[in-house]
Amino acid sequence: MSFSIGIVGLPNVGKSTLFNALTRSKQAECQNYPFCTIDPNVGVVQVPDERLQKLSDVSKSKKIIPTVIEFVDIAGLVKGASEGEGLGNKFLSHIREVDAIAQVVRAFSDSNVIHVNNKVDPTDDAEVINLELALADLQTVSKRLENVKKGAKGTAAKEVAKQIELLEKVNKQLEDGKPARALGYDEDEMEIVRELHLLTMKPMLYVVNVDEDMTGGKKFIAPPGSEQVEISAKLEAELAELSKEESAEYLKSLGLSQTGLDKLVLSSYKLLNLITFLTSGEPETRAWTVKSGSKAPEAAGVIHTDFIKGFIKADVVNCSDFVEYGGWSGIKTSGRLRLEGKDYIVKDGDVVYFHIA
Repeated sequence: MSFSIGIVGLPNVGKSTLFNALTRSKQAECQNYPFCTIDPNVGVVQVPDERLQKLSDVSKSKKIIPTVIEFVDIAGLVKGASEGEGLGNKFLSHIREVDAIAQVVRAFSDSNVIHVNNKVDPTDDAEVINLELALADLQTVSKRLENVKKGAKGTAAKEVAKQIELLEKVNKQLEDGKPARALGYDEDEMEIVRELHLLTMKPMLYVVNVDEDMTGGKKFIAPPGSEQVEISAKLEAELAELSKEESAEYLKSLGLSQTGLDKLVLSSYKLLNLITFLTSGEPETRAWTVKSGSKAPEAAGVIHTDFIKGFIKADVVNCSDFVEYGGWSGIKTSGRLRLEGKDYIVKDGDVVYFHIA
């Protein structure tokens, strides 16, 4: 399972600089004017995971395959986008396709980079974008509500009463400029809401783009239910030009222990409620991503869909135990190996061998 994160924000807040640094590329044009990104740039980034090398050393694996994140750099959004301003509807169609949104807000100070609103205020940046997303969703919900009401005649009116009630509730939320994800839904309601593909239902991660010394001007506090991470896109761009060893040394000299990518990945996993399980043997050591709470057959299905039906059992061991006892051969005599069935809930850091019919 791979997942995609759309990098969005106002023009000139550092989206493309961040994208190029994360993907170690120069495919996104970075210029000091709005809309230098027209079509979305897509980059696949390996998820850093120190456990993989340790497992590979024990298993003497021929290759290591980390899990990946797809980052999508989407054109800058401006006030009025929901009505077609800027790149308007084109921007909105791109953002509908991602699993989560990383909204970049500007806190760095640089007189050479013009802010589209002529002021540096990350809270104001976020308010503009969130309102445009809400207004775009309001159009979607209002249209659906109108159509449902038109079709609700006679006996059908009773059947769709719950749907109308839900749509009116969501409509009111969006009219107030608030995201649809902030409302509580039962399972039936969630099924209806999913069909609408609302932008404000997507999980939101705020990336506060600060100065290189990891400070910023005005402070920013993310709304409840979202994640926040502070990154200097300029610093990440400098790190991307260095080797792994040089990058680590530079970070250490700045008193930092993590790159922006590391922080962004950890926050993204938390936001999307994801975990990583691992497989390891001589052919390869590999990381796999699943939703937290996934049962063993579902995890096996990430490797191959046929494994869901054919699942029999799974050998499971904690990653640190796998390394300590020298891999599968040592684990089998250590008493740490667990044999798990279909109801086992896979945990982050589990090393798993699936038995398939």
